[in-house]
Amino acid sequence: MKNAVLATMAGDAQYGLIENGALGIVNGKIDWVGTGATAPERLTTESAVVDCNGMLITPGLIDCHTHLVHAGDRAAEFERRLQGAGYEEIARSGGGILSTVNATRAASIDQLIEQSAPRLDRLMCEGVTTVEIKSGYGLDTDNEIKILQAANALAQSAGVRLQKTFLGAHALPPEYAGRKDQYIHLVCSRMLPAAVRAGVVDAVDAFAAGIAFSLEQVRRVFAAARQHNLPIKLHAEQLGHLGGAKLAAEMGALSVDHLEYLQPEEVGVLATAGTIAVLLPGAFYFLQETKLPPVHALRQYQVPIAIASDCNPGSSPLTSLLLAMNMACTLFALTPSEALQGVTINAAKALGLDQRIGSLEVGKEADLVLWNTANPAALSYNLGLNPCQGVMIGGQWQSRGKINYPENCNETQPNR
Repeated sequence: MKNAVLATMAGDAQYGLIENGALGIVNGKIDWVGTGATAPERLTTESAVVDCNGMLITPGLIDCHTHLVHAGDRAAEFERRLQGAGYEEIARSGGGILSTVNATRAASIDQLIEQSAPRLDRLMCEGVTTVEIKSGYGLDTDNEIKILQAANALAQSAGVRLQKTFLGAHALPPEYAGRKDQYIHLVCSRMLPAAVRAGVVDAVDAFAAGIAFSLEQVRRVFAAARQHNLPIKLHAEQLGHLGGAKLAAEMGALSVDHLEYLQPEEVGVLATAGTIAVLLPGAFYFLQETKLPPVHALRQYQVPIAIASDCNPGSSPLTSLLLAMNMACTLFALTPSEALQGVTINAAKALGLDQRIGSLEVGKEADLVLWNTANPAALSYNLGLNPCQGVMIGGQWQSRGKINYPENCNETQPNR
């Protein structure tokens, strides 16, 4: 590939930018990156070379926090919130996560795939090449596994890279009302081991909150994850301060996510542990939150910041990672460069995949996006305009048959 503006997201320069760049791909991996003037002759003479006509190439976007596979919606709760009901009030009255649990338990695996496929299509249409999908809407062994199996089938059909995260400790199912400790014992002793045996778990997550689980209960879940050599993540400091981010970092978590109520003095623990801060501006916006995450402290301690859609039916029904980038800039005052880092290399770090994806570097997977712009800041700037011209995963351009490209995408996808 030649005559491109490369936002490599590597090195010290902003965006890792290379003007008049060229990129070589061999056997699905990046073989060469640099300027066109210094490119090997094969990159400019082979018949398979794509002339990018000065357009932008970035790494494939990574949505590192989603609850994409579920049944039903919660539009009625959206109306209730607009009439003054709070998120916790709705959850305590039997709505919230449990309403999605009921719909998801009632759905077959084929129904879950059918309902979830359009959400994945929209993400991929905007350049998402890797997506993390959590369970957490089954809350029993069979249904948690069903969700992760549906995610696996969905990703294989679409050709997208997938990370599967077990979130059995998402909420308390109705049959365990008043028995949180007993449910956590079930999660640790039966549900997680069964999911591991089924081969559908890459990481373990939990929700630390007053309406969910205590720090001690989360600690038990993380200890069980360690027994299976699985990395851990945590929904932390979303609805109030509980100290979950500090606990997760001390236990070596890959990431802590949400973080509106993270205390600035706790940020140093994340830096020491190498834990990634995942900000979810869609949930902040949708829930009309006013408490901002401590972005200044995260920068001060050089904690990598990732951005994700948090695609879910209750607090972030968002299927646009580009819009999440814009929200991160307008709501959290991130720069466009930080936003793009947040959905590429830092999102890869949040999934433990930064040695394979997230930047345009020799040896990494050839996951990339061709954009109809030369300015990487445009990806955070536009609202509703999708400049995606082509999506490559593992060295293969993705076909229109797998992705529902909108009208503004190029009718003819590039051929390698």
